[in-house]
Amino acid sequence: MGDKSQFLRGTLEGCILKIISDEEVYGYEIAERLKKYGIYNVTEGTIYPLLLRLEKNGFVDSMKKESAVGPKRKYYSLSSLGKKELKNFYDNWEELRNSIDKIFEDYGGNKHE
Repeated sequence: MGDKSQFLRGTLEGCILKIISDEEVYGYEIAERLKKYGIYNVTEGTIYPLLLRLEKNGFVDSMKKESAVGPKRKYYSLSSLGKKELKNFYDNWEELRNSIDKIFEDYGGNKHE
């Protein structure tokens, strides 16, 4: 249970939707933003399949744009359906977080040893 990647797997799509909701971004930028927030173990190899699934489900739109360096980049933006999905994710996250906080409210100090 000490593996954070298993813990993160279920919430990563919601985090990606939130990042995309802030502004139009491409895959590498998403990975960098996740690192900025302390999520270091997510690679582009994990992000791109999720982006593909989010796009297939209609949650994100994409557009290829010229890059100052190298080939065109695929930029992602949140669709109206994606905005609804993000709200749904956040509502579920809040409910789960509140429940877990209640379970662990008396946890701390030496009680867990």
